[in-house]
Amino acid sequence: MASSSRLSALLITLLLSALASAHLVLVYPGSRGNNLITSGRTQDDQIPTGSLGENFNNATGEYEYPYGMQWMYPCGGLGVARNRTKWPVKGGAISFQPGWFNGHQTAFVYINLGFGTEPLNYSNPMVPVFQMTGPTNQMYPGTFCLPQVPLPVNASVKVGDNATIQVIETAVHGAALYSCVDITFADPADVAPVNSSNCFNSTGNDGQGGPMGVNYVFTTKALSGALSGPAASWTLLGAALGATALTLLL
Repeated sequence: MASSSRLSALLITLLLSALASAHLVLVYPGSRGNNLITSGRTQDDQIPTGSLGENFNNATGEYEYPYGMQWMYPCGGLGVARNRTKWPVKGGAISFQPGWFNGHQTAFVYINLGFGTEPLNYSNPMVPVFQMTGPTNQMYPGTFCLPQVPLPVNASVKVGDNATIQVIETAVHGAALYSCVDITFADPADVAPVNSSNCFNSTGNDGQGGPMGVNYVFTTKALSGALSGPAASWTLLGAALGATALTLLL
């Protein structure tokens, strides 16, 4: 299992190194498919006037994505997968590679859940929003892992229920990038094992990108006197992380 996971990671890296417009890739538990597609640009790689978002090309009869498919809500332009992925009924690991585009050294990350076979509503956060940090503002192959992501508060699911995990990367250049994996809740014994090959945080010393890090996002009314010191670089946005612990698997 470990060797096949390493091979899969290598194939992903080789594929993405050739895609200059790639963004975020879900590694574990899987993904809906390849939505790292940019199409409909001019021959000199410019975006035609009036082509913001998704366009339909009457000449070819196909949809085009001049800014890339991952900009499209809710799952980066892809429909529900035919083959669903088993995921633990009480929550489990999620890992992804966020740096396959320039400008992704920092980004806010949201992880949401939509219930049912084809969810229309993804407003069920699994963890509070956090800021991901990477090694550079150039493209990098670093992997980020959350080894135990819980179900949304008050969620009630059973083995065999379907759902979709949505990961959103909100980058500093204004893009909200959407990726999803369609899951079926299963007994943990029936789920593909999590190990250091498919869920890890790149350290920068392992030849796999990094170092990767996380900054908590919170609101406060009590830091006005401290903002002249180190706290000035803190990001004060969104809701408090509270008691939720994001334990990094290093």
